[in-house]
Amino acid sequence: MTEQQVTRRAVLGGSTFEEQIGYARAVVDGDWVHASGTTGFDYGTMTIPDGVVEQAEQCLRNIAAALAEAGCGFSDVVRVRYLLPAREDFEPCWPVLRKAFGEVRPAATMMVCGLADPRMRIEIEVYARRRGLRIEAVHGEAMLDEWRHVHNAVVPPAAMSLDEARERLGRYRLENAYLGDVLAGCSTVRPPEDDRGAATVIARVLPGHRGRGFGTALYEKGLAHARVLGARDVETCVLAANEDGLRFAEKCGFVEVERYVLDGESDEWVDLRLAQG
Repeated sequence: MTEQQVTRRAVLGGSTFEEQIGYARAVVDGDWVHASGTTGFDYGTMTIPDGVVEQAEQCLRNIAAALAEAGCGFSDVVRVRYLLPAREDFEPCWPVLRKAFGEVRPAATMMVCGLADPRMRIEIEVYARRRGLRIEAVHGEAMLDEWRHVHNAVVPPAAMSLDEARERLGRYRLENAYLGDVLAGCSTVRPPEDDRGAATVIARVLPGHRGRGFGTALYEKGLAHARVLGARDVETCVLAANEDGLRFAEKCGFVEVERYVLDGESDEWVDLRLAQG
């Protein structure tokens, strides 16, 4: 799976309106993601708050979930439309909208119009274009320092110096992932070092880029390299406190083998092995 797949698929948000009317929360069409007009309903309870600011916040949560399922986020949004029955309701929402889009600066339109339900005070529609993920082998000090930055941000108890990172580069395959020119994650592949022929593949994604398929792309590329190295088994290691990392490993087919605490430390680590299917 890659971010470049050219497919059309529907992303469902769980709203009863989608089923009753016959539409999707978003549609992925190649690199483009078209998110439907989205209101402030909590789809789990199908309730909506009274305040327009609270509705705007829930609109954005609903949209963020759909974009994440589609493999992108607010940083990929190129156009947004705001629909409100009352023009005076728009300005109170500006701080919430600026928080989501202030750095992205998409094209935007605000329209005053009626909405489908009198409880609805704002509806938001966005278009996003997914940008391809670029994965490159680490070379040079600048890329190595970027790899170290991701490593230290994801596993702070094992934070390493640049000298320690240089030592890793001499023994392991290190790669960085970029979304455009923005650093998104990194990976490590440790070649088989014992009679079991087990390689270690570790994918790390910075928190702001999770839930968009980047970890899967890093892992699959690392796994392919491990197979080239002749690995018969594949293992990974995750900090026990990193719940996102554990869930991701389990989703990839890893099963827990051992939990342990290193001498002189207090943090628990989890070793996992890829189940043989």
